[in-house]
Amino acid sequence: MKFQVSKSALVEAVSQVSKAVSSKTTIPILTGIQVIAHDQGLCFTGSNSDLTIQVNVPNQKEEQQQVTVEEMGNIVLPGRILGDIVRKLPGDQVTWETTEKFQTVIQSEQARFELIGLDPDEYPRLPHLTNRSSFTLHTDTLRTIIRQTQFAVSHDEAKMILTGVLWQLKQGKLTSIGTDGHRLARKQVDIEGSEDLFFEHVIIPGKSMAELAKTFNDSDGYVDIVVADNQLLVQNEHLEFYTRLIEGKYPNTDDFIPEDGQIEVICSTRDLLQSVDRASLISRGGRDHVIKWTIKDGIVEISSISQEIGKVTEQVKAQVSGEELSISFNPRYMMEALRSLDCEEVRLLFKGTMAPFTLRPKEYQDTLHLILPIRTH
Repeated sequence: MKFQVSKSALVEAVSQVSKAVSSKTTIPILTGIQVIAHDQGLCFTGSNSDLTIQVNVPNQKEEQQQVTVEEMGNIVLPGRILGDIVRKLPGDQVTWETTEKFQTVIQSEQARFELIGLDPDEYPRLPHLTNRSSFTLHTDTLRTIIRQTQFAVSHDEAKMILTGVLWQLKQGKLTSIGTDGHRLARKQVDIEGSEDLFFEHVIIPGKSMAELAKTFNDSDGYVDIVVADNQLLVQNEHLEFYTRLIEGKYPNTDDFIPEDGQIEVICSTRDLLQSVDRASLISRGGRDHVIKWTIKDGIVEISSISQEIGKVTEQVKAQVSGEELSISFNPRYMMEALRSLDCEEVRLLFKGTMAPFTLRPKEYQDTLHLILPIRTH
């Protein structure tokens, strides 16, 4: 195998597929990146069994030559060292040659690396997708869905189902839900042309969702999303992102989401976030990471007390409907929810001191966050 490739294209491809490569795997071949040279260009693949990313680098991009293949072939090279090497090569062009016994020479200007590769025949093939459902989504919408729900998943492997994000597609509407049992995030978007599609128990690992958000940019345009029996595929012209799905049945969260509340609070998202952030400076230094809200006519009083540190009290102006209420909760849950919202004002609904409460953007209903309060006495 022999080819020349622009350094920028090589670095971009290796960087993308490296997200799926694990240095801790018990399968040695999966610590590597597979590189294939063919008549259309190059193909790079990284995988850790749960996640697979494949990037195709065509011979030409925007009428500029970026790959010249002299001899076709394939090889697997150690992923971590390959990533370090290509980033630090000195020139704009790279020559790559693989000879017998998987010996590979990577050269740019006066720098020459000789690497020992692995047998590419041992590298796993791409997942086979069965019972496929597919739809199209813009990358900025996809990234918004992830940003507004993935943060709420559990990190406790004993609750494997809750480490994933639930996707449901019904009557042309995609619903994404993340929860760790203490808070919940839900986002809904309309999917054009998907009225005949239906699925309700697609559970995507939270870690895969985080990598997916970093793999595609808002400017990448539309991607095709394929849902299969045990895999999710997100792809565009040059990149394929496969992730294993979590098996099992996600809990029914509809029963936990109150449809209304006796107390309504509307206030500035920015002011509320900054005030909760300041109160958390005291709460996170104590034994209990808790802040207290006292809701009364025209204000939300936010306070936190730590026996070891001290206390803080601040008032935020708000539109308040309903009776007075005091409620305590984890400020991190509130801050993460507020940071994920794209709105100037937020609407909060409360039913009681120990009842779950919700927050949504004031102007639209497609985004919802739910937080469970904490009993303090």
